Amino acid sequence: MKKLLVYLLLVFIAWHYYQKNTAPTEIEATPELAVVEAHDAPVYQEPELIRFEPSTDFSCDGRQYCSQMRSRPEAEYFLKNCPNTKMDGDHDGIPCENDTRF
Repeated sequence: MKKLLVYLLLVFIAWHYYQKNTAPTEIEATPELAVVEAHDAPVYQEPELIRFEPSTDFSCDGRQYCSQMRSRPEAEYFLKNCPNTKMDGDHDGIPCENDTRF
């Protein structure tokens, strides 16, 4: 019985030594988590809106309504540069808001 206890004690010590030297530690398993640096909170930035530059291909030719426009940039050009347009019902500077073509 004494030999069995000594044998089990040696097996336990060997097993413990083996586990200690071969098992990865938490830092080795996840090195990106080993060093944590404090950073400032991210700052929210408004996304940039796509702005269409007025094309030189457009010219005021008397058109006034959304149904007469071929594109949203053309409608924006007419609203901004031509008199008597009727494309901005709520006067917010955005032409043809209810036109599903654009």
